[in-house]
Amino acid sequence: MKRSGGNESEKRRKRRRLLHELGDQRIPYLGPSDHGFQQLWETSYSGLALRRSCSLPEELHGRVEAALLTLRQRGCFLRDLVKVRDRDVFTAVSRVLLGQPGTTYRYLDTRLFTIPWHTDEQRGTCCDPDLSAACKALWELNCFFCSDVGDRKEGDVFKQCRKEFVGAIESKPSVEGDTESKDSEESKPSDDGGDSESKQSEEGETESKHSDDWDIESKHSEEEEGPSSKQDAAWESRHGDEMGDMKTKQTELGSPTGSKQHSEEKHTDWKHRPAGSTETETTGLGPQEKPVAELKHSLSGYHIEDEEDEDQQSGQGCSNLNPAKTSCPGPAQFNVTLLNYMDPAAMSQLKEEPYYGMGKMAVGWHHDENLVSLSPVAVYSYSCHDDDKGVSSEEGPAEKGCWRIGLKVAWDIHTPGLTLPLQSGDSYYLRDDLNRTHQHCVLAGDSARFSSTHRVAECSTGTLDYIQSRCREALSNLSTDPETGTHSLLSLLPATLQGYEEIHNEVEFEWLRQYWFQGQRYTRFCSWWARPMEQLENDWREMELMTQLLLAAVEEEGQPEEGRREMAETLLTALTDRQQHRQTWRDRCHSSLAQTLPPEEAPVDRPFWADDDPSMPLPFDLADIINRVESLLWRM
Repeated sequence: MKRSGGNESEKRRKRRRLLHELGDQRIPYLGPSDHGFQQLWETSYSGLALRRSCSLPEELHGRVEAALLTLRQRGCFLRDLVKVRDRDVFTAVSRVLLGQPGTTYRYLDTRLFTIPWHTDEQRGTCCDPDLSAACKALWELNCFFCSDVGDRKEGDVFKQCRKEFVGAIESKPSVEGDTESKDSEESKPSDDGGDSESKQSEEGETESKHSDDWDIESKHSEEEEGPSSKQDAAWESRHGDEMGDMKTKQTELGSPTGSKQHSEEKHTDWKHRPAGSTETETTGLGPQEKPVAELKHSLSGYHIEDEEDEDQQSGQGCSNLNPAKTSCPGPAQFNVTLLNYMDPAAMSQLKEEPYYGMGKMAVGWHHDENLVSLSPVAVYSYSCHDDDKGVSSEEGPAEKGCWRIGLKVAWDIHTPGLTLPLQSGDSYYLRDDLNRTHQHCVLAGDSARFSSTHRVAECSTGTLDYIQSRCREALSNLSTDPETGTHSLLSLLPATLQGYEEIHNEVEFEWLRQYWFQGQRYTRFCSWWARPMEQLENDWREMELMTQLLLAAVEEEGQPEEGRREMAETLLTALTDRQQHRQTWRDRCHSSLAQTLPPEEAPVDRPFWADDDPSMPLPFDLADIINRVESLLWRM
């Protein structure tokens, strides 16, 4: 949904007012060491499921982590240049998209093109052997998640894992004391009936849903430099030996806990409020928390536009285990994984989480978009720890040094937030309707971290097969005389012409321009998209020819005047839209941020048409054509 500038200004004004009212006060949140954490998880965040590192196959850990390091060393992780509130910004995390061949994933006005993962059936020559092996390892992880994410039985492995996770915090003061309980048979996957659908993701693929506008994408200004050598150098110096010295995966990892100071200040007397309650709950809040509860009415009127009556669709404060409707029936079929890499030590600044005091944010509060409705997301987390840095399960600084996921009920200050520490090799699932009713963020740890976020991307209009079928549809109106080679349009009906001109614009601005803006960066790693995009360019040229034929028909004096007027209006609308989009893409390609990128990563303002190209049927300057059509309509 397109948001107007007036609405954006009003949202920013309200957000500033809310932050001012909060002042130094913090909305409560619970970590694993806080009283009531397990109850809060089970009642208000039940769509969140954790799978500990020790419950995944050891061999899979080794292959996946080696694959991530291979991709990083090859330079495949790149920061995206995305659009946030009408300005281009760099993502803080570096990314690369893997998935089914010919699939794309679009977020923040940027389309990512997959490097295809390599299966036993899909063995190509688009990548070198090492990169191909890395892609296959991540496909194996994807297969594991597809079969595992929907498993749910009464007393299933995820509930058991949750209890063990909390029990380890409450009863074990150190990592060493917690080994037996988490190596039990109960940590292995088990069948599990029930729904598994949700609509989530993890690493900031926030397509226009910057509800709090505290996401990491929006903090980077035009002054920020492009991908820096500092980050590359830091990674090489700290983790360069990991490829050669890949150690056997730990079978037991400690459970980091919440901040002791935070726990003492806030949560010992928290009392759960039933989901859907509209009463202001002040029981158990200390003197500092009471003013926060009074902000309920301020927050309740400040929903983001795309969350259409979310509180009416489900109970407030809990994710629905059995949604009445689902758009993702059956087992989850993850079609892409968005891989992310970030090293906080190489970042100049990270924003503090503003509402709960959870710590530094790598990815801010958001809902995720461009996913199949109510589909789940699976996330694998791998942290590159320095050898001398252990992770303790005791409360204190170690917890803040661990990567965590934060969750909150969207625009609800009664239900405390929740933070979940992640050990290297842990996985978690966001299931059911959690993404619709909640928001999540990623809280930075001390070490560099990879994540593999597996999604069911909504790509009904985002696959190569789709856009190729659209090209065939448009070109079906072009006829070529086999003897003379003369071209003509089969139909001059305005509705037909309008549809084909819309396809023309879609091919140029949703595919060709997107590919040459950033998608072409990956051709040095994988050549899969080179030939399909060449064919799309050829189809686009044919559509340019069709536009020329339409212009000739409009200017032909022998045509009935009424028909010419309708055709001229159709053409004028299409060309005006095309001119505006072309200027937008020129501006993006030549922006100050784009100019900071190295040549191999810089956006390309590819001249599909050129003044000195005799094969092109239309002049470069669309303004001239538009003036001719406008003059013709004026004379009519």
